[in-house]
Amino acid sequence: MKDYIVRVTAADTQIRAFACTTREMAEAARQIHNTSPVVTAALGRLLSAGAMMGTMLKGEQDLLTLQVKGDGPVQGLIVTADSRGNVKGYPEVADVILPANALGKLDVGGAVGQGTLSVIRDMGLKEPYVGQTLLQTGEIAEDLTYYFAASEQVPSSVGLGVLMNRDNTVKQAGGFIIQLMPFAGESVVSRLEENLSRVQPVTAMLDEGKTPEQMLDLLLEGLCPVVTDTMETVFSCNCSKDKIERVLISLGQQEIKDMIEEGQEIEVNCHFCNSHYKFSVEELRELYRRSR
Repeated sequence: MKDYIVRVTAADTQIRAFACTTREMAEAARQIHNTSPVVTAALGRLLSAGAMMGTMLKGEQDLLTLQVKGDGPVQGLIVTADSRGNVKGYPEVADVILPANALGKLDVGGAVGQGTLSVIRDMGLKEPYVGQTLLQTGEIAEDLTYYFAASEQVPSSVGLGVLMNRDNTVKQAGGFIIQLMPFAGESVVSRLEENLSRVQPVTAMLDEGKTPEQMLDLLLEGLCPVVTDTMETVFSCNCSKDKIERVLISLGQQEIKDMIEEGQEIEVNCHFCNSHYKFSVEELRELYRRSR
């Protein structure tokens, strides 16, 4: 099954909801960054959230960045998404190994630790919109649930999960975001809370073979969900040698001159996709000429 996101409304538009399956995306990130299981789980959860939140953007050129900074051994995670389902991300430290938590699960909260969650929306204005809240658990889903309520005043429920195979590849990944509109009635809120209280974890539903549509059918049972959009989502990085050249030029003449004087080619690495770009001394001289 290809990774995709489904978007629905329910209870006569009193609810909007999103669900996704992202196994291929999480596995691509694991391979690119050679992440340990707990880091795969943490990054995979944030990638799923980024994919769904990206579809909330209005403009085609708008960008969303989710940044987690914590005092745990992973140190931080960054995910960037656009409105067309393209998502990329990386961990600060990829090889963290921790024992299982008290529930016998991967200890994502322990890997992340205490810190902040920042949501940055770049909508082409002079300054991007930045919302920031303290991490509540470091488990990502609970932190986003708190962010939506505290920073955007939108009551929400977020579920995210990554299930690993014994060989440490990704078996399942995905999630959901359910949000109440300001005019949602008490009966709708009560029914949603009842549904949420009895639903299985995301990974259990996915491992049973449930699709994003079927997950939302369970979550929104009795609330008449209507699918409004379905979109493919993929791990995709838009870096290129041309873009790296522009970054090098932006460093200024002195920086480029210093590189030239060292007399050796340089290599620039993209954090998101781990691509390597090499520049010979002659190429650096050309960049120096272009920067004048």
